[in-house]
Amino acid sequence: MVDAWHKRLYHPNCKMPNLATWLREKDEKWFQPFFARHPEIKIHNARTEEVAIDQMDGLLLTGGSDIAAEFLCQEIIDLNLIEEIDLARDRWEFEIVPKILARGLAILGICRGMQVLNVALGGTLKLDIPGHRSPEQKHQDVQPLRNDSGATHRFERVNSGHHQAVGSLGESLEVEAWCANDDIVEQIRLRDYPFGLGVQYHPERGKIYDALFEDFFDRINKMNRMG
Repeated sequence: MVDAWHKRLYHPNCKMPNLATWLREKDEKWFQPFFARHPEIKIHNARTEEVAIDQMDGLLLTGGSDIAAEFLCQEIIDLNLIEEIDLARDRWEFEIVPKILARGLAILGICRGMQVLNVALGGTLKLDIPGHRSPEQKHQDVQPLRNDSGATHRFERVNSGHHQAVGSLGESLEVEAWCANDDIVEQIRLRDYPFGLGVQYHPERGKIYDALFEDFFDRINKMNRMG
């Protein structure tokens, strides 16, 4: 049975905007409220179905396991720092990211997704960091941020649940926010690009991030109309 939030109704003469993602079953509950606000956008979950990349209007890279060593752009001193992997997901995401970027489509990376975007553009990761995944941080916006003055989305505090982080930046990326306590990168943006955003925190778990998601979905709808 298909869950109600996976269903999309549309006029037969109108092409729906299509959003590609790889979404774990346990994360669906977090994204459902945001997807439900945009029934005009069809969600394609590559974990459960084949995704026709050339028909997509945007890409959502969500949280999940560590990126496998074979996809990283750096020397791995200790493989034990990579806690768990999903090779099928890695292969799919690192195949689709360049294709989405080549077409100038909207891309939003969350947690692992921000790291995937950075690595896909030639950046590196800090493979283990302290202090960013304590229980009180996971679902509460208690982590103070330091924001660049030009950042489009600015939050004083965010949630946090990760043990890896962006190291050196990938090509054409710039930092928009850092953790105020240790300067771990929390938000990056692709320069001179319609919408390419990566956030290390989890906006799907909070209640202050509506504008971020609305900008992303608005760009998907605009790209669909232009196409």
